Amino acid sequence: MSLTALIIGGYGIFGGRLCDLLADEPRITLIVAGRSLAKAKAFCNRASSARLVPARFDRDGDVSAQVAMLAPDIVVDASGPWQGYAGDPFVVVRAALAAGADYLDLADGSAFVAGIGAFDVEAREAGKFVLSGVSSFPVLTAAATRAIASDLTRIDSIRAGIAPSPFARVGPNVIRAIASYAGKPVRRLRDGEWAQGVGLVDSISRTITVPGRVPLPRLRFALVDVPDLTALPLAFLTVREVFTGAGPTPKVLHALLRGFALLVHLRVLPSLLPLAPFMNWVTNRVRWGEHRGGMFVEVAGVDTAGRPAVRRWHMLAEGDSGPLIPSMAIEILIRACLEGRRPSPGARSAVGSVSLGEYERHFSMRGIVSAEIIDPERSAPIYRALLSSAYERLAAPIRDLHEITTSRIFRGEAEVTRGGGLLSRLIAGIVGFPPAGKRVPVTVRLTRAGERELWQRNFAGHSFSSVQYLGAGANEGLLVERFGPLAFAMAVIIDDSRLRLVQRRGSVFGIPLPRWALPRGEAYEHDADGRFNFHVDIVLPLIGRVVSYVGWLQPA
Repeated sequence: MSLTALIIGGYGIFGGRLCDLLADEPRITLIVAGRSLAKAKAFCNRASSARLVPARFDRDGDVSAQVAMLAPDIVVDASGPWQGYAGDPFVVVRAALAAGADYLDLADGSAFVAGIGAFDVEAREAGKFVLSGVSSFPVLTAAATRAIASDLTRIDSIRAGIAPSPFARVGPNVIRAIASYAGKPVRRLRDGEWAQGVGLVDSISRTITVPGRVPLPRLRFALVDVPDLTALPLAFLTVREVFTGAGPTPKVLHALLRGFALLVHLRVLPSLLPLAPFMNWVTNRVRWGEHRGGMFVEVAGVDTAGRPAVRRWHMLAEGDSGPLIPSMAIEILIRACLEGRRPSPGARSAVGSVSLGEYERHFSMRGIVSAEIIDPERSAPIYRALLSSAYERLAAPIRDLHEITTSRIFRGEAEVTRGGGLLSRLIAGIVGFPPAGKRVPVTVRLTRAGERELWQRNFAGHSFSSVQYLGAGANEGLLVERFGPLAFAMAVIIDDSRLRLVQRRGSVFGIPLPRWALPRGEAYEHDADGRFNFHVDIVLPLIGRVVSYVGWLQPA
């Protein structure tokens, strides 16, 4: 089977990403359409197994005639902004049905998606599907909700948030949509009643983490006007509250945006729409931080035993994989059509059109990871509590050392290397790090004290200690290790069967350290010859190596 898809806005950001996702499919012809034929032609010059055909498309012209002339099997509207469509906002839907084509869009406007049902009878009679809002909000939100809440007898609230990478390119239509509702009333369900939230002002804070991976920093997610707000209450009838937010970085720019939104709410400013071009310029040029993003879905309700319960799903996407996710639901549906698995006829929100399992199969091909998050069991050993189900991926000697319930002693040997600078020697002496040496006898006593573990290390008579515990607040999802007034929060990473510690935050006497001042150098544990092996290299900025110790341990 083959088909032709008209992608309106095909050389734009979301349309272009959809074309990239389908580029390996030789059975499809993608009509890349937009106002500029030159841009469409330039886009179609890229290598692709799919056939790429450039076309000029002006949605302010005779849309029905343009769609009829191109004669697609499926019309995909990836242009937007749906919040700002005036006159006949559904002109493309009408044109698609008149031309005998199916219809999909990436609409992010809640009112637009809610209004798509007006075409249900016409679509059913024509045997065509019309699905709106085929994007992360609400399709992925709903898919995750169904998956993690399958054991709940009642769903009371759904909260979701997306944290885009600061390096993900954002189009002017997205920025105009955001500016249109910033500080304005946003209709959302709260406490079982329809109420008015405030766009980009109402917010919650969350940490997105997947066990065994570096979590995102704790972010504030501000209310956005997306289809979830109206579509999810229709899909989950018992729900009494829905919140969807965005937590972009850098944090300082997000804080400024929320500040301007508050000025609109207070009627100091009439709207942020006049600032949309400047906002777009800043968003696409002022960038720093890590090139990674994520998403969370949190469902609260009642389990089969009648007890209150919370279920969480988190997703992390590294590099350029994250920006592909909003277009991925349409990719999945188009590939399903190629296999003869068409959505049922009718016009509706795309909620329920893609399962979490289908998403995760596509995630796995692009290095995107996700997991249901289980709250740490505070009575469990802290590494097991932090890593959850990922803990079982560790080699047996590593798991054995970290199974601390009372007190255990391990003995072994190490090779110690010390830095040669005056400051490095001074710091090493203050902490109690051992002098350099080979085959240095090592004794480590690990003691459980409430929710903390005391690590007492002795290298041939030279002792130093630390306390480890699960982080909270800004350090949520991290392991905190404290050496007197110094505290360092680390991500616990599983790389194959190796356990790595990656510095994320630090403080001195409770005062946060800037990222550049954190210790560097590798720290990991691994299995060699059936024994627990350690490798710790502590390097400080401007000072250099303080100490490095590499060796092995086994139960005493």
